[in-house]
Amino acid sequence: MLQPTRTKFRKQHKGRIHCAAKGGTILNFGQFGLKCLEPERINAREIEAARRAITREMKRAGRVWIRVFPDVPVSKKPAEVRMGSGKGAPEFWVAKVKPGRILFEIDGVDLATAKEAMRLGAAKLSVATKFVARSE
Repeated sequence: MLQPTRTKFRKQHKGRIHCAAKGGTILNFGQFGLKCLEPERINAREIEAARRAITREMKRAGRVWIRVFPDVPVSKKPAEVRMGSGKGAPEFWVAKVKPGRILFEIDGVDLATAKEAMRLGAAKLSVATKFVARSE
């Protein structure tokens, strides 16, 4: 699973995800892509599950690019623990994505295979997505 090797601080504020994405909104590497349609936090496990589904459907032909990286730590307190006594330990890593952000790109496969691979990958994610193709 993806996670940073080291960070400056162990814990981070939750924050909010406002407005549309400023960058990463167009295809840079492949012919086809999966675009996010809503602001949400995507878990590192979800990204890995989607990547596996996409590569399996492509039968390891072509190439896959992951355009998001989970670099935000999410802390959780254990179950049935009383209030207070500080913030919990970092539990998992997430990527904050804004609407319009490209999540995955693929190349080296035909349109039908690409659509099916992205459909299976999108099923693993907790956000609404859209299949996009390069207009040439």
